[in-house]
Amino acid sequence: MDGAVTELAAREQSAVNATTLAEAFRRTAAERADEVAIRTKGDAFTITWGELRARVDALAGGLAKLGLGRGETIALMLSNSPEFHLCDIAAMMLGATPFSIYNTYASNQIEYVVADAGARVLICEQQFLAQVLEARHGLPDLEHVIVVDGEPPQGTIALSDVEGTNPGFDVDGSVAQITASDVLTLIYTSGTTGPPKGVQLIHRNLLAACEGLEELIDLPRDGRVISWLPAAHVAERNAHHYLPIVYGLQITCCEDPRQVLSYLPEVRPSWFFAVPRIWEKLKAGLETMIAGQPDEQREAMLAAIAAGVRKVRLEQAGEPVPADLAEQVAKADAEMFAGLREMLGLDQVEAINVGAAPTPVEVLEFFHAIGLPLAELWGMSETCGAGSVNPTGKIKIGTVGPPAPGVQIKLDADGEVLVKSDVVMLGYRNLPDKTAEAFTEDGWLRTGDIGVFDDDGYLTIVDRKKEIIINAAGKNMSPANIEAALKSASPLIGQACCIGDRRPFNTALIVLDPDFAPAWATQQGIEDTSLASLARDERVRAMVQAGVDEANAKLAKVEQIKRFSIIEGDWLPGGEELTPTMKLKRKPIAERYADVIEGMYAR
Repeated sequence: MDGAVTELAAREQSAVNATTLAEAFRRTAAERADEVAIRTKGDAFTITWGELRARVDALAGGLAKLGLGRGETIALMLSNSPEFHLCDIAAMMLGATPFSIYNTYASNQIEYVVADAGARVLICEQQFLAQVLEARHGLPDLEHVIVVDGEPPQGTIALSDVEGTNPGFDVDGSVAQITASDVLTLIYTSGTTGPPKGVQLIHRNLLAACEGLEELIDLPRDGRVISWLPAAHVAERNAHHYLPIVYGLQITCCEDPRQVLSYLPEVRPSWFFAVPRIWEKLKAGLETMIAGQPDEQREAMLAAIAAGVRKVRLEQAGEPVPADLAEQVAKADAEMFAGLREMLGLDQVEAINVGAAPTPVEVLEFFHAIGLPLAELWGMSETCGAGSVNPTGKIKIGTVGPPAPGVQIKLDADGEVLVKSDVVMLGYRNLPDKTAEAFTEDGWLRTGDIGVFDDDGYLTIVDRKKEIIINAAGKNMSPANIEAALKSASPLIGQACCIGDRRPFNTALIVLDPDFAPAWATQQGIEDTSLASLARDERVRAMVQAGVDEANAKLAKVEQIKRFSIIEGDWLPGGEELTPTMKLKRKPIAERYADVIEGMYAR
């Protein structure tokens, strides 16, 4: 009986049952004081939860001395570094609202979000300082710019000169004043349909999201994650910042997101979340590696993967798997796939997820076949990234799963996905009209996504409501699904943008994969492997055409791509064509490539 009482008391004092993220941090830091909280590759830097709390408290006092307090905002423009977690948590201890700026933002964009948030303090790195100081000219209320590294120029402050300057500050007293309904952070939308909107997320929102995820994933005591997505995106903040605070997960910082796959073998994460493009590149990389094997090994591996895919398709269809096929796949798993998983660094994952955009079915099937049950999930900034997720062991490929624990989802008359839950935002900052438009009269969030439910209650997202293509004949189509088919049909295709709204047929702008295309070209004896040159090469065009033909074979006639143009160059995250999370900026693309698009229809 005493043991049961002690266990209950411990559970009540755990971070999971905290009422604010600030309180959750205090509890986790006390419980795991000697465990490593944050590290960098090769343990070049490590800090325990106890050491982190000491530095957080020292910085919180210094920020309070500068005038930062409860309800005020503070801007962060930092890479995926230990300093991000330190600064964000320190501001959190004051009841302030830290928010992150995309590192790709130009000075005018920085100026917009800092002014909208009303931030009087901004913390950044030297590499972003030029843009910040340019933006500062238009920000008369921005009183302090704090630099975390290097020598701070005149008019700015070094982080080391803020930390520890107010030793008598009562951090615990400050934390006690914070409530579950205080604004924890702002997530500025990517601005694909206009100026960014500041999504206000309160402490209760993120705690509800963390609790729901824990119900789906049994994270181990020594759980590990990699911080690598932009901190301005809700997925990064939730998965690699707030979730570790609540559950004591060890964070490894990956400052260059292009290197994240190289971090996997060292970290061996317990949970790994990535956007579709990462999984597509990982699949292409494995296929390239297999293609370079001697004939006998290559053929054996391809046959094993093909068998694995057959088994996955039968299981997904609810059909029995023949004993000989099951035996073949089991043997391949022991002799080949287990080694692949270990090589990738994904041999200790409890769950792996993909989201933020549609993922080609072929990519999902491939990873399931090699023993990595990749599961799609769906959410948005306005729901803390939570919404629906395929539960481990009950994944339905092609769906984003049933509603997450604590989330209600229903469809409006036109198929729009509506959400009600504790994870739903407070509203948009300074935009009462936009906030009102985002909700139905009875309080359901309008997501802007069109979805359908199957008989088992699993949700499939068809497309964004505003992005549905309606061609000249009045046929409705999902450009995202068409683009996913194109990218999965050929590893040469890195990005694809389907054009067809109010047009007689569909065309596509295609960008070559910057990693695979040059490697393939070298194998073909092509000397100039620059993307610009390859875009004009007829051999490349022929291979892309073969991929388009393969994709068309899987699409309805009205959806098929009749003509395409290969863009001479790359589309980069945060650039003119892609958001920082690699979603297409359709309007800017249509404007920038208007002549190319019109040329495809004029031929």
